[in-house]
Amino acid sequence: MSAAIRVKICGLRSAADVRAVAASGAGYAGFVFFPKSPRNVSINEARAAALTAPAGLCKVALVVDADDATLDSIFADVPLDMWQLHGAETPARVAEVRARYGLPVMKAVGVADESDLAGLMDHALAADQLLIDAKPPKGAALPGGNGLSFDWRLVAQRRWLRPWMLAGGLSAENVAEAIRLTNARQVDVSSGVESAPGIKDHAKIAAFVAAATKPDDVPRLRRAFDPGV
Repeated sequence: MSAAIRVKICGLRSAADVRAVAASGAGYAGFVFFPKSPRNVSINEARAAALTAPAGLCKVALVVDADDATLDSIFADVPLDMWQLHGAETPARVAEVRARYGLPVMKAVGVADESDLAGLMDHALAADQLLIDAKPPKGAALPGGNGLSFDWRLVAQRRWLRPWMLAGGLSAENVAEAIRLTNARQVDVSSGVESAPGIKDHAKIAAFVAAATKPDDVPRLRRAFDPGV
């Protein structure tokens, strides 16, 4: 089972971060292009970091409701393998981005309760992958990377038309249990592997990937989900 789990480490800002991700065995390296985020990178920073990625490490650009001009600038200079649309992009916009750049698109959908699952069905028809994240609180500055989780039971054992990735409040301490409960085959983390907002902790990256890819080696948590955490 462990070989089937793929991990995405998001919010990388340097070549050292990319090297740590590659060494950990993660499959995706994410770069955030969103000025409000403490993980925001410039195009030049992202390019320098992405160029150090080894073959097989999928380089993902996370954007939030970005226009074509912004996407064009990123695409022209950063060697990418995938877009991650993490805003209020519609299925039509997802399809536009996919067609314009010829790259696969992962669409993030925030989930707080069962009513939010309909958005996953809508986007599954347009996106190549889905990222199921905790829905940010009303008025939150960031659409993701807030360290918040949601009730994993909402997506436990569900199936969609596209591959999907679990995100939201994951850490080395809870990712194995999240995988057991939801049967997710892909997981995403950002704030859960940081020593401070925007500062990746390379030891935490290694620990997270180990916990995700070898869940049978990690002791079970006492509770699969604690809404108070």
